[in-house]
Amino acid sequence: MKEIWHFYKGTFVLVGKGSKAYYIWVGALLVLMAIGAAAYVQQLNQGLALTAMTDQVSWGFYISNFTFLVGVAAAAVLLVIPAYVYHWKPIKEIAVLGELLAISAIVMCLLFVTVDIGRPDRFWHLIPGIGILNFPSSLLAWDVIVLNGYLILNLVIAVYILYNMYYRREPNKSFTTPLLLLSIPAAISIHTVTAFLYNGLGARPFWNASILAPRFLASAFCSGPAFMILVFLLIRRYTRFNIKDEAIHKIAELIAYAMFINLFLLGAEIFKEYYTDTLHLAPMKYLFQGLHGHSALVPWIWTALLFNISAFLIFLVPETRKNHVTLVLGCILIFIGVYIEKGMGLIIPGFVPDVLHEIYEYSPTGIELLVTAGIWATGFFVFTMLLRVAIPILNGDFHVSDDGVGYYIGDQLFFIPSRKRGAQGQGRLGTARDSAAPEVNN
Repeated sequence: MKEIWHFYKGTFVLVGKGSKAYYIWVGALLVLMAIGAAAYVQQLNQGLALTAMTDQVSWGFYISNFTFLVGVAAAAVLLVIPAYVYHWKPIKEIAVLGELLAISAIVMCLLFVTVDIGRPDRFWHLIPGIGILNFPSSLLAWDVIVLNGYLILNLVIAVYILYNMYYRREPNKSFTTPLLLLSIPAAISIHTVTAFLYNGLGARPFWNASILAPRFLASAFCSGPAFMILVFLLIRRYTRFNIKDEAIHKIAELIAYAMFINLFLLGAEIFKEYYTDTLHLAPMKYLFQGLHGHSALVPWIWTALLFNISAFLIFLVPETRKNHVTLVLGCILIFIGVYIEKGMGLIIPGFVPDVLHEIYEYSPTGIELLVTAGIWATGFFVFTMLLRVAIPILNGDFHVSDDGVGYYIGDQLFFIPSRKRGAQGQGRLGTARDSAAPEVNN
């Protein structure tokens, strides 16, 4: 227990240290979190009437973000498989960062579900063993279990690996390997169960498609890895941690395959609806053409489709996916494109038209936008804190001191301006006047 206490004590000291850019970034996130919390308090006091959700459209911007982020969380499996099944070293060195992203994404997912509940004080009904979960008959019960299970699984794996590296010990493979292999079906299950929540609603023809779960997984393996690549490039540029080109290029190659499958399945669904031309075409027509003068989502979905096709072409050609300028462009296009397609482009058309054949065009209110910004800021804050601890440990800049009790912090800055990185990146020690000088606590 003393070892655990000393480890966490050191991490609390570490996250409080950083460069000016680090403090500005964290401060900005805290401000956004405070704004989001204030907006949520207002929503809590006055109810969901402050949102644009109605009886006609009962899921809106919150659930759109939830659905997208489940995919981001599931994408960690794209690093686990090559790292721990095929033991490919360039990705194995960074696989734990993918698990940290999954933790942050699941935290955001749970927050979006919480703010979407009109009476969050009744959330305890969903807690296994305390409330009545209606397991296994309820798909919502399955979603609660797989999401929380995946969160706990990634927390245990990441913390255990980093804890042992902090104490300069090799993690026990007999403990980590089964958990890592279990995380593969767990990652697939969280998005599959989420897809089944929509897929099982027979009265909603837009969602009632057998290929919805494969579409969810294909798009998840585009947006999540695209975000990872952007993070990896930033880490490599502004911290001391080195991420090999081979790892980034392999992830980009996998994105190309996933995006092809995503576009193919989307095309198959569009063909089925338009070729049969039944009454069930209405939601698809509303999304892509507009319906009876209602066309709020049309420019958004065509923008998403353009972004996804453009990104696919960028990632399809080896020269462009290995060029960092076009690589970054492609990742941004994929992230935005999938966010639109699997967010508002998936949720809102499912409610059009309603059971009375009326059309209610949903658009998020200011309160919804502020709460959403606060949750995204919370996710980025959690991810930043996790990276602040993980990267120095992986780099050898944060570990137990020589006495086996205290801590050694060799990275006081974390965010290092690129112009200084060349001068400081290779050596950990500095002079007494150097702000990056190491700290030893015995």
